[in-house]
Amino acid sequence: MTQETYALRADAIKERLYRTALLYLGSEAMALDAVDEAVYKGLRGMKAIREERYLETWLTRILLNVCKDELRRRKKQVDWETLPETAVEEFDTLPLKEAILRLPEELKTVVILRYFTGLTLEETAESLNLPRGTVSTRQRRALELLRIELSEGVEA
Repeated sequence: MTQETYALRADAIKERLYRTALLYLGSEAMALDAVDEAVYKGLRGMKAIREERYLETWLTRILLNVCKDELRRRKKQVDWETLPETAVEEFDTLPLKEAILRLPEELKTVVILRYFTGLTLEETAESLNLPRGTVSTRQRRALELLRIELSEGVEA
């Protein structure tokens, strides 16, 4: 199967995959992320498909595993009470506090783990049960949003 064929077939079933993820996770944003991750994992492992006719079943299985991982990650998600006291004290004194609190939850968690608890990218990914690339992307997104928000505050 070529990448083009895979892309066309995966695109054709994305709506069904999305509905499945939405029912499983209960959040539109998480469902979209889960579908994207499942399609990406499928692309990376498409050589494992022995018969192309099973692509839909195979992608659905990948999606369900991604959803289960997300639900497990949610249970392990760090909240404010579990941060070390020093990180919370440092956080309270930073002018960034308001901007960080306004970040979406998944971005905020990455920023806190990386910059206030001192975890490496690999340790953060492991603690959130996410791929390293996902954590790296969320970190970049969070820093970009913080940079935009803080630069707007300076201009105002």
